[in-house]
Amino acid sequence: MKPVRHFIDLSEIPGDTLRGILAHAHDLKKNKFNPPQIFKGLSLAMVFDKRSTRTRMSFDLAMKQLGGHTVVMNMDEIQLGGAESVESTANVLSRYVDAIMLRMSNQDMMKELSRHASIPVINGMTNQSHPCQIMADILTIEEKLGPIEGKKVAWFGDINNVSNTFVQASKIFNFDLVLAVPEDLHGKAPKGANVTADAKAAAKNADVLVTDTWVSLGQEGKAIEKFWPYQVNGALMNLAKNNAIFMHCLPIHEWEEVSEDVAKSPASVIYDEAENRLHVQKAILAWCLENAGVSLQETPDSEAE
Repeated sequence: MKPVRHFIDLSEIPGDTLRGILAHAHDLKKNKFNPPQIFKGLSLAMVFDKRSTRTRMSFDLAMKQLGGHTVVMNMDEIQLGGAESVESTANVLSRYVDAIMLRMSNQDMMKELSRHASIPVINGMTNQSHPCQIMADILTIEEKLGPIEGKKVAWFGDINNVSNTFVQASKIFNFDLVLAVPEDLHGKAPKGANVTADAKAAAKNADVLVTDTWVSLGQEGKAIEKFWPYQVNGALMNLAKNNAIFMHCLPIHEWEEVSEDVAKSPASVIYDEAENRLHVQKAILAWCLENAGVSLQETPDSEAE
């Protein structure tokens, strides 16, 4: 029996494998109007504990456009973590579907479920990490600026799941990452991260400026005064390279973490970034499901060769 391929943290997957996933995502994007039906007969369970737009739409469409099916469930509709154990839920879902995508707060619960599942478990997002988003971000950066290796990526605002995963990615893909955050948050940064309280120094000569909301779901009422010096605005963009791009995983809290002029400027690639969730997640699903008979080579281009 072939080993189960989970996609939970970038740090758990070899860099060459991640590179292969990105290359496949690029090919699938080129053929987005003629998608190969490599998921025919396969089903994906999608489980959410919070409302979702991009994660829900992109995974649902990724599976369906490649010929598969989805079942969407909210945490309050199923027994996971309630009357039924995580182990039992994992075993039951493994008998019904071919893969599970979870967008949930608790990464420890996700990892426990993956230990008991006999099918792939994919991290759609937790409070700790957001690997699918960062893979989409890297695809976007390389589309706009070429290879990410050696590029300077500057993060502004809070320490969160997205910044945590950027730190993982920087070590795998060999780009320079600096986190510009308030000084009292430096201790929250992952070990080994390059952290500064100086937003201008972080922005200087950066290739990519990235931010996220200061107040995430479940943090309503959080004080934001200390984050204002880290707003990505025209002054910070002017310190970056002339061809620098602005990124944000969305949704934006208008106009807090980014000014309107930057978010709507030619440097902003936020909607390309959002679209690339679809293509990257097709490739992630294909890698995870390859042991279920999916051929990574079955694309219109390769069939014609």
